[in-house]
Amino acid sequence: MGRARQHAEARQGERRRRLAHEAARLMAESGIRDYQQAKRKAASRLGIHDEASQPRNQEIDEALREYQRIFLGPAQADAVRIRREAAGRAMEFFASFQPRLVGPVLDGTADARSPVSLHLHADDPEAVPRFLDEHDIPAQPRGRRVRLDRDRDLATTAWVFEAEELVFELTVLPVDVLRQAPLSPLDERPMARASLVQLRGLLAGGLPGP
Repeated sequence: MGRARQHAEARQGERRRRLAHEAARLMAESGIRDYQQAKRKAASRLGIHDEASQPRNQEIDEALREYQRIFLGPAQADAVRIRREAAGRAMEFFASFQPRLVGPVLDGTADARSPVSLHLHADDPEAVPRFLDEHDIPAQPRGRRVRLDRDRDLATTAWVFEAEELVFELTVLPVDVLRQAPLSPLDERPMARASLVQLRGLLAGGLPGP
């Protein structure tokens, strides 16, 4: 019985590994940003549907970093650097909204498809689109749901525009969210985020992120 259990656990572990790596490949090659979507597509492609074989988001994230290191190398590192530098300029421009850099550009998994994702803070939901209009920046609204904590979700708006041949996403959050970061879709813990001062420190120190 013990050997049979070990064999079953080994097979399950191998399926988890295959799913994690296929999901990571899909994220890297297709620009998928949602872990659950990548997981579902990977399961469909590999024909692995049992719940016990589903990898955690962290496992997919680790596989994604490995894929980028092996197959993208310096090109991926350049994509991160370019976007971090652009994020710094954007954060200076949007300084009145106490911007925070979040997502793949901050954590170091950004690639040539990745937008620069910023959280802007304002209690007036019209303040950001008004600011964009005042500066003649055409932006498209997209509905966004943010998990503030384990009990509260917030329906808000992300404003998307292009500049410097990059895509920027500005998610508008209330000012009090500055006290505690929203939950990360990766592990449901407070997400990593960086102020302009912290971003400048990252740029001065090289590529590694949170």
